[in-house]
This record gives sequence, C-alpha cells and structure tokens, in this order.
Amino acid sequence: AGGLRGAAVTAGSQAGWGRCGARQLGASSPLFASWPRWPEVRWEGGGEPQGCPRGAESPSDQNGYKPSKFDRKILLWTGRFKTEEEIPPRIPPEMLDRARNKARVKACYIMIGLSIVACFAVIASAAARHESLTSLNLAKKAKWREEAALAAESKTK
Repeated sequence: AGGLRGAAVTAGSQAGWGRCGARQLGASSPLFASWPRWPEVRWEGGGEPQGCPRGAESPSDQNGYKPSKFDRKILLWTGRFKTEEEIPPRIPPEMLDRARNKARVKACYIMIGLSIVACFAVIASAAARHESLTSLNLAKKAKWREEAALAAESKTK
C-alpha cells in the first residue's frame, strides 16, 4: 500500500494506525462489534513506516501551523491567549483544534440562550396584546362553524 514498503497485512483486526499517531479503535467495544474487520498493517522493516493514512500526523504537522487572522481571533476568544502579541507565529494543530471546538461549544450556548430569550419575547408580546393560543383556537373554530353553516345554507337553496 502506497508508502508502506515492507508492511505485512493480516486480516481480522480492527486496530487503527497507531504508529502514525492516530487514535486506535477498541475492538472489544460493543459499538464496533458489528463493524467489518479491517486488515491490520504491521511494519516488518526497521524503524517507522514511510507513509501514514490520511488524517494522521505527518512530518509537516510537527513543525506547527501558521494561524490565520480568524484563527487568532478564535484563540483570543476562547481564552488560550490574552493578547494577540502572545500568539506565537506557529502553533500546534491540536491547540487550534481544541480552540475551535471550544469556540463551537460557546457559539452553541450563545444560540441556545438567544433562542430562549426569543421564546420569552414572543410570549411577552402575545400577553401584551391579550392573545393566547386558546383564544386564537376558539376564534378559528368559530369561523369554521360559520363557514360550514353558510355552506349548508347555500346547498339547501
């Protein structure tokens, strides 16, 4: 396979690509019990394998990641750094991933809070006009009864 020179493939294992730094799946977990078994790649040569699967650590990841302006704002908003001057020119990708996840959670909490506030605002505005779902429902049913009576009256003529 690609850059895995000298690798032996054996069937019947769900082990991940642990040598490249990715998380391994637990084969004993009930969640993975029904999954098909993937071949296990074992390195038979000396040292580490030459290639890693997509998404695993690569040599370029070890040097760090140059954060964009938006990434810098995320790092500041999540509290990882206090000022923009404290942010180094290159940061580990894991640090940015954690900051993005934290920002995602914060944004979700803000949206939940805004939704709750909007619900109370709608309830308050309806109460100010003395409207309720019950009164609206009764008015709608009375209108339907009128229409049904007019339809029955027009049929008899």
